[in-house]
Amino acid sequence: MQSMKKLGVALVLLCGCVPVHPCCAQAQAQPKADEAAQWKPLAFLLGTWEAKTDAGGKVNSIGTYTFKPELNGTVLARHSSADSCKGPADFDCDHHDLLYLFHEGDAIRAVYFDNEGHVLHYTVSTPKPTTVVFDTEPGPGPRFRLTYELAGGRMQGKFQMSPPGSAEYHSYLEWSGGKR
Repeated sequence: MQSMKKLGVALVLLCGCVPVHPCCAQAQAQPKADEAAQWKPLAFLLGTWEAKTDAGGKVNSIGTYTFKPELNGTVLARHSSADSCKGPADFDCDHHDLLYLFHEGDAIRAVYFDNEGHVLHYTVSTPKPTTVVFDTEPGPGPRFRLTYELAGGRMQGKFQMSPPGSAEYHSYLEWSGGKR
């Protein structure tokens, strides 16, 4: 019993002191100060955007997505929502997903999760000041590419797939919309 009290006191002291230690306090505050600079190549994405799709008459959807810094600016998050959707029975109109962008050394990477259990790891590039491309790494399965391009005040997006062994991408879904 006495040793449990000592352990409890030690944990309280350790946990209570770590966040206020000057070295740790500075490290925790650092991302906030550099938030704008570290996401500058992707600043055109920030905000809430409308997304209207028309997949060849097969799927019609209207929704929004928002890119915003989270966790003191250490990640850039995209949250999406569908306001209305009409599609074939095998299309998931109740789709929800999250995309998190983060820095890994000098590179920007991203990870995608959705309610169907998909997890995609992306490398991120900005070939033009108003374009960002998310590419999955080559592997035994298909490759995926997600592209956002701001043109004429409208954000255009494409989600594409390349079958195994092919370098050619085909659009699975395309959307566009203005900033809210």
